[in-house]
Order: sequence, then structure tokens, then C-alpha cells
Amino acid sequence: MYRPLRIFLLVAAVGSAPLAAVHADVFKYVDGSGNVYFTDTPLKGNRYKLEWHREARKLVRKSQQSYVVDKKGRIITARGRVLSGKTKPLSKSLAKRRAGVEHLVQANARRYGLSPALLHAVIRAESAYKHKAVSHAGAQGLMQLMPATARRYGVGNVFDPAENIRGGAAYLRDLLDMFDQDVKLALAGYNAGEGAVLKYGRSIPPYRETQNYVRKVLKYYGAERPSSFIMTAR
Repeated sequence: MYRPLRIFLLVAAVGSAPLAAVHADVFKYVDGSGNVYFTDTPLKGNRYKLEWHREARKLVRKSQQSYVVDKKGRIITARGRVLSGKTKPLSKSLAKRRAGVEHLVQANARRYGLSPALLHAVIRAESAYKHKAVSHAGAQGLMQLMPATARRYGVGNVFDPAENIRGGAAYLRDLLDMFDQDVKLALAGYNAGEGAVLKYGRSIPPYRETQNYVRKVLKYYGAERPSSFIMTAR
């Protein structure tokens, strides 16, 4: 069962970086007490164990957008404009694939302290539950892990549903911890990289692909959840 750890975010440039394009690494460390540290520079000393580090993507301009995802899976702006309609029912083939990994979703949700609805939403958006899916960018499997991410989380066979979901769930858990349990920022980090979200002032980067991805996952997440919820994209 997942037990929350103390999380420390040590990024010197967050909130003060210019809006021009920048690059930055992100490091994850764990100390002897189990505390987790995310930083943009290496930590010195034997007390810190490096778990992984990743180079951030290039950044561009800043944008703002607010919206609500209701219990019907509709995305609605702060002014009441509907951006997308109700989520379509699952096709028989999609429902069958979903049912085939339900036990893995539930197990990893418990292991990493995640909402099963969120895991389902990410898998549906990433691969439509196709365990052999490969993107044009090289992301693979149910949760579309990039090779570097798969290595980071010890995923040996990305096309094995159990390994892929475990790796994707662990990554999503790290992102939620990094961004104070903010689902929208965790999703943006899953798509664009956590470094982009950090260096962009802890907001969703203005990449069209990432903006659309966050909306899509939230739409599916809203359809999975029994009650309405609010997400605000900054």
C-alpha cells in the first residue's frame, strides 16, 4: 500500500525564470529517511541517493485557461462555454480491452495511492487499451512509456501490461507528488515532461498537444468519476 512521503521541491528558478526558451534538468533524490527531493541541480553528500534525472523540454510562451470537467465528461470554460460534448460510450472492443487490465489498474492504484479512474483515463487517452501501441515519437505500450522513462522505472518489457502499468503508475505518482497532487499539472508533466511544467512556473506549457492531452484525460477522468469535479489550468 502506498504511504505518503515527505516531498521537497528544490528548484531555484521556479517562478523567476524569464518566459524565453530555457532548458533544465530535473533530479529525483531519496535520503536515508525516505524523504523525496526534486531539484534542478545535483545534490551533494552521501545522504542523498539519486533515483533518476531528466532533461526538460524547450519552453515557449505562457498561456492561461480555466475550465471545468463535469460528471458527464463535458469540458466547460469558466464562462459556461462547452468545449467538448459528453464522452462517448466505450465500444465493445474497447470495453473488452479495458476489462482485461482492470485487475492491474486496481492493484497499481492501491500500490501507488492513485485513483483507478485517473489510471483508466490516462491509459484510454494514451493507447485506447492497446498493449502493443507505439507512437510516432517512440512511446510504447498501454501507458505509452518512452524508452528513457521505462528504464527509469525498471520496466523491462514495455509491451507487458503488468510492467507497463506499474511503470506508468509509478511515474504518475512521482508527478503528483512533485506538483502537490495537482492532477492537471501531473498530466501535463506526463505528456510534456516534468521539467517543462517546473520551468514554466508550475503551469501547463502552451504546447497545443499538451493542452489537448490534458483536456482529453480530464474528460475521460470526469466520465469515470461518480461526481463532478473542478480543474483549473493556469
